[in-house]
Amino acid sequence: MKRREALVKLFEECSGGKPLAQLHSQTLKSGFSKDTFFATKLIVLYSKHESVGYARKVFDETPERSVRMYNAALRSYCREKQWGETMFMFRKMLSERKPDNFTVSIALKACAGLRAIGDGRVVHGFVMRNEEIASDVFVGSALVEFYSKCGKMGEALKVFEGLSQPDVFLWTNMVTGYEQNGNAVEALEFLSRMVTFARVKPERVTLVSAVSACAQLSSFRLGSCVHGVAVRNGFHSDLCLLNSFVNLYAKTGSIRTATRLFWKMPEKDVISWSSMIACYTHNGDVLEALNLFEEMIDKGVEPNSVTVTNALQACAGACNLDEGKKIHKLATRKGFELEVAVATALIDMYMKCSAPQEAVDLFKRMPKKDVVSWIAMLSGYAQNGMAYKSMGIFRSMLLDGTQPDAVSMVKILAACSELGNLQQALCLHAYVIQTGFKDNIFVRASLIELYSKCGSIDNAVRLFEGMVYKDVVIWSAMIAGYGIHGQGGEALKVFDDMVKHSAVTPNDVTFTSVLSACSHSGLVVEGLGIFSMMLHQYQLKPRPEHYGILVDLLGRTGELDKAMEIVERMPNPAEPHVWGALLGACRIHNNVKLGEVVAKRLLELEPDDAGYYVLLSNIYAMDDKWENVSNLRTSVREKGLKKIFGQSVVEAGSEIHSFVAGDRFHPEFG
Repeated sequence: MKRREALVKLFEECSGGKPLAQLHSQTLKSGFSKDTFFATKLIVLYSKHESVGYARKVFDETPERSVRMYNAALRSYCREKQWGETMFMFRKMLSERKPDNFTVSIALKACAGLRAIGDGRVVHGFVMRNEEIASDVFVGSALVEFYSKCGKMGEALKVFEGLSQPDVFLWTNMVTGYEQNGNAVEALEFLSRMVTFARVKPERVTLVSAVSACAQLSSFRLGSCVHGVAVRNGFHSDLCLLNSFVNLYAKTGSIRTATRLFWKMPEKDVISWSSMIACYTHNGDVLEALNLFEEMIDKGVEPNSVTVTNALQACAGACNLDEGKKIHKLATRKGFELEVAVATALIDMYMKCSAPQEAVDLFKRMPKKDVVSWIAMLSGYAQNGMAYKSMGIFRSMLLDGTQPDAVSMVKILAACSELGNLQQALCLHAYVIQTGFKDNIFVRASLIELYSKCGSIDNAVRLFEGMVYKDVVIWSAMIAGYGIHGQGGEALKVFDDMVKHSAVTPNDVTFTSVLSACSHSGLVVEGLGIFSMMLHQYQLKPRPEHYGILVDLLGRTGELDKAMEIVERMPNPAEPHVWGALLGACRIHNNVKLGEVVAKRLLELEPDDAGYYVLLSNIYAMDDKWENVSNLRTSVREKGLKKIFGQSVVEAGSEIHSFVAGDRFHPEFG
């Protein structure tokens, strides 16, 4: 008896691998090799400190196995997520012992891991035949989790409602289950029932799931309500939860609220900083994102791969190549330069900063590429005026065995549209049908744009008219297609049809399309009417591109003073493309005086764009101001600026080649 008590005490004190082996040896020497109590202890300790293999060996060598011993072995497999082995042992147990509530909970967890709905229902049937197990809240919680993970929220709800006193874990599993299955509204309704009617205090996990549900709905108002619940229940300083709220406010575009919360946080970790950098980046405040990243480094917070990815996206948005290169060096030092997400963000940054060769070099060094990496290269080539290389990337991607998703397909079609190659457009349309993307709204809209840009408005119209369901994306694409072809009248007819005969409400993209169509066709009165409709009838706030098109519209018809007045009345300072449209109009209508004013403002914003110097030079030349022309051209030479040449492409066999005027550098020249 004393020997047994001494051994029990040694088991209680055991805390590692080497003492465990000695303890196992002592158990065997003491004659307790078949004792289920010590065997169970050994299984628990081996699975914790060594491996599940050692635990299984002890299990197999013990002839008589108790329910507790089975539960210990089952739990060891479950902890390692070896769901198949867990279920194999559970079936073995059924022939020897009657499972208890702990056994059933473990088996249900394995069924959830395997998404084995049939096996789980069999276990549920066993539960219902045992009244004591059926009333256990832990088993109920396991059943709810199982059905939730298998996407059967109706059955999870039946289990929940069959229990007389659900605890916080059951409530949490229901909230989490609804959120993870995309039923955000139901998740928040359950939280409301939990707090308001059942008076159950939520846990951190409950609230994190509720915040995720608010993010799914992009609802700042509901998020604020959940934030209030969190504060009232004592979670005002919980780091994990506060990070979730920063992320939520970022996703709902509430930058001020996110910023205020971030700086009030008593403690911040790398996730907090990453979330705030992402908030600024994804809401367009890229300079603030880079400032915050720099401050984070200065404070000694070590960035992770997510932080670096967000900072690189900010560099891409700001076209800040120097900062991007610094972050690239940091990623290399940290050892995650070639991680797929980081490398893809680097490729995107280099492409958007007009440094395609650096992107190509990195892409070649990537040991593993996903569809996003390939598409970053493909889109990057198109952005840098090398769309003819995009199709080569697409072919290589397919040969590599990487299949595009719907988002990638949209970008592939967009890159092809830059080439204007109808034959290739037809091939891609066939590929879309073959791969099952033809019913995706965004892919359909991209096909309409593709045909429009390839000069085949008839194919675009045929595609548009063949669609039973048309959302705002489809209508906008068709309006833009007519605009590209200078058929402003047809574009206005489609817009009118959309507004009067469909349930679709135009958005800012629709108005961009219809205003652009009016501009291309010189429909000034109609364009001004559309702009007024956008402001007053639909109460949409004009974006810089709307002002740019309006200025272009007035400029094309010679109403330069009115165009200048609109630029000066814009709520935010005009961007370069708006001034550029006005400068182009000054050249068309030979307005030297206004052209000089506009050029001065434009060159303050973009002093390194040779195209604007050439435009102003042409304005001076038309007015015979040759000395000014000479001074401008001298300035361009001294600054080392070069105008981007227009390119032509020709398809030879399966390859597309690009040329500029007088090009003598093609490998097959001469």
